[in-house]
Amino acid sequence: MNTDQELINEDGSYIGPANLSPIPLSIGSPVIKAIDKGKMKANAVEAMHHYANQEMSMLKKQADLIMEQVREIENRLKVSEKIYESDMRFQPVIGQVYHLYEKGDHYKLSLIGPKEWGNSKQIGNHVASVKLLGDHTWDLVKF
Repeated sequence: MNTDQELINEDGSYIGPANLSPIPLSIGSPVIKAIDKGKMKANAVEAMHHYANQEMSMLKKQADLIMEQVREIENRLKVSEKIYESDMRFQPVIGQVYHLYEKGDHYKLSLIGPKEWGNSKQIGNHVASVKLLGDHTWDLVKF
């Protein structure tokens, strides 16, 4: 078939040039395969689930990180409350490390660390080493 031919419907209406036909018009025409819509949909659904699961996994990791940060702030608040309820005989300085001790039912904040007492008697059980932050909460210091 000549590709310069025009396609005309049975009612005489114009369809278009033969080379744009959706069906093969000669033996030399390219093979047109039917689309397996079920397979196409299954592949699309599989891809959709794969990418959605990736995004949800990323968001879950971010949520876990945020919750860990929330727990750290809650712990800082608890320690800060205990420190502000403690016996403190000096004005704490931002950025300085202090040591919180517990004796009986009260707490005491000290400049002296648990390993710095030498032969003298420690003022109680060492609870935490802390540093005063700019927002006036206390951060636990790990040695």
